[in-house]
Amino acid sequence: MERYVKAGLATLLVVMLVALSGLAVANTASQTGGLASLLASAQVQTSAPEASRVVSLDAPAQANPAAPQQQVGVLDARSAVRVTGPAVVTVVNTLEGGGGIRDAGIEPTARGSGVIIDRRGYIVTNYHVVEGQRSLEVIFSDGNKAPATLVGTDDLSDLAVIKVDVSVPAVAQFGDSDKLETGQPVVAIGSALGDFRNTVTAGIISGLNRDLDATGSPGLRDLIQTDAAINHGNSGGPLIDLEGNVIGINVAVVREGGLTGDVAEGLGFAIPSNTAKEVTSQLIKDGSVERPYVGVSYQVITPRIAAYYDLPRDSGIYVNEVRPGSPADKAGIEAHSIITEFDGVELTEDTSLLELLLKHKVGDTVKLMVLPEGETTEQEFTVVLGTRPAGE
Repeated sequence: MERYVKAGLATLLVVMLVALSGLAVANTASQTGGLASLLASAQVQTSAPEASRVVSLDAPAQANPAAPQQQVGVLDARSAVRVTGPAVVTVVNTLEGGGGIRDAGIEPTARGSGVIIDRRGYIVTNYHVVEGQRSLEVIFSDGNKAPATLVGTDDLSDLAVIKVDVSVPAVAQFGDSDKLETGQPVVAIGSALGDFRNTVTAGIISGLNRDLDATGSPGLRDLIQTDAAINHGNSGGPLIDLEGNVIGINVAVVREGGLTGDVAEGLGFAIPSNTAKEVTSQLIKDGSVERPYVGVSYQVITPRIAAYYDLPRDSGIYVNEVRPGSPADKAGIEAHSIITEFDGVELTEDTSLLELLLKHKVGDTVKLMVLPEGETTEQEFTVVLGTRPAGE
């Protein structure tokens, strides 16, 4: 399943990682509009899946606490997979609708991945994996199954939390995505093609703070880029470091350049763990995320972008648009300006505005340093954070 998405200022063709609601389910999957409606790569199926056709890479069900002992500090992908693999699940979404397909006795389903993050049975996955769900089921790494309920979703970050009411085999631990470095080895685990449970692929972190945009849909911000192979069905599964810590939640992969037609290789993307940790904690607590809102659409400035567009600074965020009536608009910030600091934190390509916002609450007052268009001196603006409107 494919859709066109922009990464930064360039248009890219992205294969997102799961089949969603409203899909025409025959033996092929059709496209629907919106980044949120076609993210991930789960396999849409029109009948019950076949029994597992391969020997899985599953670790013993007792996993995390009772996993084989490993020497602390030994960086080995096998040890990391032993620790985290048993906490990875396949998420089966039986979709609403289906029309004549359901009338014919065939259940339209989509499959993605997830990872257990709490002993009480909470599992994080992607929003687009569970969107349009009529019912949910998870398949554990040992093949056991359990029904799941939806706890809450956040379409802006493309994250969701579901819950099972059975004893879980293992719990994964979040790492600190702020400490990631380009070139760092990583491992992705997920249900490739929705069928090959606990498939393991390896690579490195290829880039940080990447953006993916789509017309008419919420964009994805501050993503981790990796060359670890990401396939249909990997959406919602973990990207882990070699100590077994979850440092990202896999969400998308680029297959082709929309402008050039070049075939891309090894361009996968994951939501940073610090974003996932904050969002999931709010979803578990409240069932939703109250997002502080500034009201600007923006582009992260890098030295390359600054040089190409002849910008006066090689860091910060370039304001493409200010939403009318938004906190930024009320504060006097205008389009085509550059925000250089957010509440005392310098904005660079290594700084996530999304994570900075999540550290604040609606109603908080923050100071923004802004370089207006055509000016040479930065100005301070006081912004009272609002609540993100639905659909923004």
